[in-house]
Amino acid sequence: MIAQVLQSSAILLVVALGGLISERGGILNISLEGMIGAGAFAAVAVAMLGGSHAGALGAGVFAGVVSALLFALFALRWNANPFIVGLAINVLSAGALPLLSEILFASRGALRPDIDAINVWTVVVIAVAAVGFTHLLLYHSVPGIRLRVAGEQPEWLRAQQLGVKRYQFLGLIGSGALSGLAGALLALRIGVYLPNISSGRGWIALVIVYLGYRSPIGLGVAALFFGAIEALSVRAQSVLGVPPTVLLALPYVLTVVAFVSYSAFRRLRFR
Repeated sequence: MIAQVLQSSAILLVVALGGLISERGGILNISLEGMIGAGAFAAVAVAMLGGSHAGALGAGVFAGVVSALLFALFALRWNANPFIVGLAINVLSAGALPLLSEILFASRGALRPDIDAINVWTVVVIAVAAVGFTHLLLYHSVPGIRLRVAGEQPEWLRAQQLGVKRYQFLGLIGSGALSGLAGALLALRIGVYLPNISSGRGWIALVIVYLGYRSPIGLGVAALFFGAIEALSVRAQSVLGVPPTVLLALPYVLTVVAFVSYSAFRRLRFR
């Protein structure tokens, strides 16, 4: 049970850190779902072609970065609505990955690489390292500080003749890399790629960003909460016989409840 909680929390935390980096730059990346799926598929594809764990994780990061580049192309270069672009990437991922799976492996269903699943503690260590990296980036590096300024006071960057979109681009790349990494960790941990493998984790990650007060450490606490809920939902299915459809809807219900609760708490606090 503890291992399941740590595994779920660690993967959610890595995705949420990706969402945090782009959000602090002023762009809410709602394409996390699609990036997780792209990272998971790329990792399993490389593993099935004989790649190592390191190569598969690298492929997941690369797939997430490619998705982020596509996001940046439309949202930053062509000034498209980031919300619409994020939804489009989610839809593109959901449609393109089964097609690629059929072309490469003659299957639109589960893909099982002939490689050992990575240890849960490896996932936890990577998540902790990601927290440290994100903290150093946002609070102890010039690009990270300017990234935060781009989201909070973009006019200051413009007055200094520093491009706002340059740092928003940096945030999107970091967001894609971490989201792709989370997808790779998820697929390599359970040892299989499945369509819709993200199962709402991208949306939950966005909730974690705000419930964690937009700080890497706070995100860790919020991720533990949602990881525990996810682990309990799996146990409920096996022990209590909860219908699978209820569990599929749970992430989205929790997202709505958490956002409403967060908004109500902030309103009471300001009063």
